[in-house]
Amino acid sequence: MFCVLCLVHFFEIQVCLFSFTDVNVSSSSLAQNHWCNVAYWELRTRVGRLYPVHDASLSIFYDLPQGTGLCLGLLPLSPRSTSVQRTRGKIGHGILLSKEPDGVWAYNRSQHPIFVNSPTLEHHPYLSLTVRRVMPGYSLKVFDYEKSCQIQPRSDLVHMEGPYDPNSVRISFAKGWGPCYSRQFITSCPCWLEILLNNHR
Repeated sequence: MFCVLCLVHFFEIQVCLFSFTDVNVSSSSLAQNHWCNVAYWELRTRVGRLYPVHDASLSIFYDLPQGTGLCLGLLPLSPRSTSVQRTRGKIGHGILLSKEPDGVWAYNRSQHPIFVNSPTLEHHPYLSLTVRRVMPGYSLKVFDYEKSCQIQPRSDLVHMEGPYDPNSVRISFAKGWGPCYSRQFITSCPCWLEILLNNHR
């Protein structure tokens, strides 16, 4: 019985992995089927393909026993630094992303903090770099749909790296970045997620 259950769970995870979508698929057809894409990064390298999210919520975790969703532990292997290996071991139950009427929420299900950057976390209508720490067992509205319409990007940002996307959220596992941390850019974080929202696209 144990082996049968393991096989069933294995095939469930494989179905999740096969739903990865190549970036060559037209954005218009993707927008009709899902509300966001999730990309998993290790430092400057994206691991695996974009993961389209169709359901209102998505679990993102590392270990197989945590249920259905995006299992980071099954993504393709690549040479990793010791910091990446240590951080991967801290992802555990990971996070739960949830699309609500007022925006997108992230619930920290791991035993370590997560760090979030989003244009709508600012208290003013100009983009800067605020990184919020979310402790285990807590949640945060990581993207506000109404507030996103008021954002006015600034051109003098010194703490941003890479292209700016006003409809994206960046979440790092266990390690923070930005002006208050030793890591200035999220690409210096061992394990992180990029949530690409279809809102206003």
